[in-house]
Amino acid sequence: MAEAYLFPGQGSQFVGMGKDHYESNSDFATLVDQANDILGFDLKEIMFEGPEEKLKQTEYTQPAIFLHSVALFKTLDATPDMVAGHSLGEFSALVACGAVSFEDALRIVRKRGELMQQAGSENPGTMAAIIGMEDEAVEKVCEQATEKTGKEVIAANYNCPGQLVISGDVTAVPKAVELAKENGARLAKVLPVSGAFHSSLMQPAYDGLKEELENLAVHEPICPIYSNYTAEPTTNPDEIRSNLLNQLLNPVRWTQTLRNMADNGADSFVEVGPGKVLQGLVKRTLKGVNKSGVQ
Repeated sequence: MAEAYLFPGQGSQFVGMGKDHYESNSDFATLVDQANDILGFDLKEIMFEGPEEKLKQTEYTQPAIFLHSVALFKTLDATPDMVAGHSLGEFSALVACGAVSFEDALRIVRKRGELMQQAGSENPGTMAAIIGMEDEAVEKVCEQATEKTGKEVIAANYNCPGQLVISGDVTAVPKAVELAKENGARLAKVLPVSGAFHSSLMQPAYDGLKEELENLAVHEPICPIYSNYTAEPTTNPDEIRSNLLNQLLNPVRWTQTLRNMADNGADSFVEVGPGKVLQGLVKRTLKGVNKSGVQ
C-alpha cells in the first residue's frame, strides 16, 4: 500500500486559481505573499484576476501553477511514499519530497519560464496533440515528417496510452499532423503554445538554466521522485539535478512513470494543484487504483 502524489504542469492554469484557498487558509496565504516578495511582482494578482492572456504567458504560467500546487500541498500535512510531476510539476514534486526548498524552486521556475518563452521566440516551434494512435505509430509519423521537411519533430509528451503530444519546428509539426490523420489518428491538431517544449529547440533554455541548476541546493528527498526524463525513481541529488536539465530537451515519459509507480506499489494517486488533468491520465493508464485530487 503506497500513496503517490502527482503535480500538474502547464495547461492547468485558470484565472481565479487559488483565490478561495487564499481567503480561507492562512498557511496558503502566507506562502502566496512570500512568493510575491521573492519574485518582486504581484503574481497573486495575475493568478486571481488575470487577464487570461497574461496568465497564459509561459513566464507567468509556470510560477503560478508551481505556487498553487506547493501552497496547497503544504496545507495537507501529507507524507508521500513517492512523487512525480508533469514537466513543470517536477519542481512542485521536488519541494513536496523535501529535495529543494520552496524559495529556490520558485526562483528556478521563474527563470525556466522566462527562458522557455525566449527559446520559443529564438527557435520558432509548436506542439500538437495526437489521439488514437499507438506510441510507435506516432514516433514513425514524426520520423517521416522530419525526413520530408528536414526539420525536427518528436514525440514529446507520452501522456497516456493513445494520447501523445508532439513537438518541433513550425513546418514539421503540421506535416506530422497531416500524416497522423492519414494514418488513422482520431484527433490530430496543433496546440496554441509559445514554443516546441521538450525538444532540441529548447536548447537556449537548457544553456541558460544549466549553471543555475548546477548551483541549486538539492537534498536527499524523504521519498523517491520519478523523473520525466527517465520515468524511474531516484533519491540521488546529482541525478535529480541532471534529470531536471535533461527534461528540457527530452520527452515527458508520463505513461511509463505511472506504470513504474504502480509496479513499485502505488495503489493510490493524489493530484495536487489546479485542474484534474493528471487524474484523467491515471484513469486511462492504470486499472484498479484509487485516484483523487486536491484543487
